Amino acid sequence: MSPSRLGAARAAACFTSAALVAAGCVPNPPHETIAPPGTAASGTIEFWHFFSDREADAIQQAVNRFEAKFPQVKVVVKAGQDDDKTTQAISAGQGPDVALSGSTDNVGKFCATGAWRNLTPYLARDHVDLSDIPPLVQQYTQYQDRRCAMPLLADAYGLYYNKKLLAQAGIAGPPKTLTELAEDAKKLTRRGTDGSLQQIGFDPLSGFYENDLTHLAVLAGARWQDEDGRSILSTDPAWKTLLTWQKSLVDFYGYANLRKLQSTFGDEGSADNAFEKGQVAMNIDGEWRIASIAADEPADLDWGVAPLPVVDNRPELYGCGFVVGNVMGVARNSRNPEAAWQFIKFLSTDTASVVALANVIKNVPTLTSGLRSPDLSADASFKVFLDISANPRSSTVPLSANGTAFQDLAESFVSDWQAGKVGNLDRGLRKLDDAINQALGE
Repeated sequence: MSPSRLGAARAAACFTSAALVAAGCVPNPPHETIAPPGTAASGTIEFWHFFSDREADAIQQAVNRFEAKFPQVKVVVKAGQDDDKTTQAISAGQGPDVALSGSTDNVGKFCATGAWRNLTPYLARDHVDLSDIPPLVQQYTQYQDRRCAMPLLADAYGLYYNKKLLAQAGIAGPPKTLTELAEDAKKLTRRGTDGSLQQIGFDPLSGFYENDLTHLAVLAGARWQDEDGRSILSTDPAWKTLLTWQKSLVDFYGYANLRKLQSTFGDEGSADNAFEKGQVAMNIDGEWRIASIAADEPADLDWGVAPLPVVDNRPELYGCGFVVGNVMGVARNSRNPEAAWQFIKFLSTDTASVVALANVIKNVPTLTSGLRSPDLSADASFKVFLDISANPRSSTVPLSANGTAFQDLAESFVSDWQAGKVGNLDRGLRKLDDAINQALGE
């Protein structure tokens, strides 16, 4: 998966009445009829995805494998399509037969509004056994009782570290706790004669590269909602612990100093990535960075990867992480839903195809059989992410019919918090919960 996929997905618009969705009143999705068992899929389908460059080539290879196995179906591929473009097209009564999203952020909206068809009848008709799909992946492809998505590889997040810089600072290995992360980050910081930052050990700002709040939350085991779907950022003490730790490190650097240094960083997905250039010694990132580093061949970068550090009082969390993935659906307006389903079923349940794609893109297979396949290329670095993905304490973000509304409100709050604009954290978190619950219709 390419970098910053979550940010791109958040631009998606509602498919039906925005007022109804905002109020939490989700309209009933349209009833779908499917062909009887044994119906052969044929014809042409249009497939939209967000990948580009090397990764788009890998997707095309997967399409070629499908067409070789099912020559009666022709797949027309349209690359570079994010959730915003796709949902606008579907809302206009157009769009693809099959849509691939790089994030689970909008699965709740896709399912609740019927923009993506309910796949449960197809799964039942074709006797598809979902037990090969890990439980966490099953969780983020279904909203309430409606499974409108199937997975296509997953992302897990770990801590990349610069071995050379750590050794120069006298640090034996990557940190395992937040206290160690802060201490190491300070040791790895270099300032100019004017006090400006030249190199930092870790960038604590939410919004930097993959420092999405959903990724940072797992450092403290922070939960978003209770069992009734109500926001609990003010009542789960993990959030206060996490944000207090974060602000302390921001204050060490100086917020303005961090922002100034960030202005010199290259784009996350480019060869000028701050970690690859040695400007940041430790960085949260996904498994795809392995392939990016190999492609960019950064000079003098000796790197390693480890699980994310965790809050000091929860050592049992070490080894877990945030897991999210690409998801596919049959669009509501599909002109050939049977062929679209055949395509999705192949890409998501054919072990050989999943493993072949994972080997090229360096994403985590979303089949247990794929994770265990002898054909999976899993060196020591990639195995770290496989272990994170398989860890029973790993988590993903809750799905919502409002898409990323609750995340966006939280990100806005933390943006103010880290900039020093929030006076009282407890009061601010209570107000944030109220705002989120209102947005969710709770």
